[in-house]
Amino acid sequence: LQKDKYSISMNRSRLIADAKAKAIELADAGYTKPVQRKNIKVLGKQGLGIVYAGANTMYSGNYISEHDKKISEKLGWVMCGGDLSSPTEVTEQYLLDLEREAFLSLCGERKTLERIQSIVTKGKPLRN
Repeated sequence: LQKDKYSISMNRSRLIADAKAKAIELADAGYTKPVQRKNIKVLGKQGLGIVYAGANTMYSGNYISEHDKKISEKLGWVMCGGDLSSPTEVTEQYLLDLEREAFLSLCGERKTLERIQSIVTKGKPLRN
């Protein structure tokens, strides 16, 4: 973490107050959201093939579960730009749309919901 750029609230009861103070500090400093990039290079199907091969190898070697494989393939789909036939440049919004689509499709999975519930209730990831 860069010094003075980020802060960590260790006390749960202070989270909202600390977040509000940081938001006010940013507003007073004249913060504006950054301009979205329009030139992010993604690999398309070439990169996606590498991700799928790696996920399949990890699954075959019993290093990850079937659901871990599904999640890694969804992440690869987003990072490689989806169903693009060749490496190309895409916009930040394009990647955000892919990310939202992948996340929502995973949220429809029972195992994903069990993992989220485990993090929220126990503070530990569930390996299912």
